[in-house]
Amino acid sequence: MKKIGILGGTFNPPHIGHLMMANEARHALQLDEVRFMPNAIPPHKKSGSATNAQREVMVRLAIEDSPFTIEMYELQHGGTSYTYDTMAALTAREPEAKFYFIIGGDSIDALATWYRIDDLLELVEFIGLRRPGSKAQSQYPILMVDAPQIDLSSTLLRARFATGQTVKYLVPQSIEAYIRKEGLYGA
Repeated sequence: MKKIGILGGTFNPPHIGHLMMANEARHALQLDEVRFMPNAIPPHKKSGSATNAQREVMVRLAIEDSPFTIEMYELQHGGTSYTYDTMAALTAREPEAKFYFIIGGDSIDALATWYRIDDLLELVEFIGLRRPGSKAQSQYPILMVDAPQIDLSSTLLRARFATGQTVKYLVPQSIEAYIRKEGLYGA
């Protein structure tokens, strides 16, 4: 059975923390594949200034020259992205796969608020990675991966772009160049 990790998020913008999470989960659980899945309309977050098409381009730039792929289901489906609905569709589309959903400490802390969380647990196993500032505790079963932690967020990066601060080594160079070319986040 193929073991597929899904790393979902707004990726607004994607950064090295996302790449580290995917890589650490892939190696720790010997996943056959890790897919980055940008959501269309996240139920828990407000979107920033990047369009869905721009976020897709940035994810593709982030994962070029890596073993990761992009999962387009939520962007193509549109509307509010609920993980349960997405994973129900993906498991129906790929019944031979075993899906793992990769989340950071902040998402671990909020799992009780996720739409149809008990039903979602029938479809996926959660892989959790700690994040500075989060408790990374849940009443739900999570396969915890011991990995380096980085206190980095897309919110911080958007603020840095807006104020002209450095983002060197925090995002791949290709993403920084794209953001500046597109004038995203006030860059």
